[in-house]
Amino acid sequence: MKRMLGGLEEGVSGRQTETKALVAVACEQDGPGMGRIRLRRIADASAASLQKFLEESIEPGSVVHTDGWEGYTGLEAQGYRHKVTILRGRQATPSQLMPRVHRVASLLKRWLLGTHQGAVSREHLDYYLDEFTFRFNRRRSASRGKLFYRLVEQAVAVDPAPYKSMIMAARAEPQDVGVPGA
Repeated sequence: MKRMLGGLEEGVSGRQTETKALVAVACEQDGPGMGRIRLRRIADASAASLQKFLEESIEPGSVVHTDGWEGYTGLEAQGYRHKVTILRGRQATPSQLMPRVHRVASLLKRWLLGTHQGAVSREHLDYYLDEFTFRFNRRRSASRGKLFYRLVEQAVAVDPAPYKSMIMAARAEPQDVGVPGA
């Protein structure tokens, strides 16, 4: 599932964008609830971008439930079981047909508005997505004390990332990603 982060954009529709950030959302089904999530900014809604996200986020053999976007064709050939729900022309809303990814996208937008007051720069969006994913995936942790331990463990295992390296890729893109109306 793909979601846009950014305000209204005149002259473009659907998955086209000039200033918005396109974010791929994967949400694990855990009975009637949600399990772990994965979020990633993607360059476009092409099959190559979507399939790279899926390869990095979802184990082969898993059922991948998507809308009817043609960028998802060929998932069976990559070892996934593909369930398609066509959203257009249905009486039920997309959030009723695919509630988990829509709920995650709504929670992400609410978190960005509440925590960051909507001031989300494109330079730092990937890190905001990582932080939201980290917090969401540990929301039911039975051992809260291990959260800090795991964070420190991760900090020791990963090489330092100087500020310049964090923002290098985003410098060529427009600077701000507005969240209201996303």
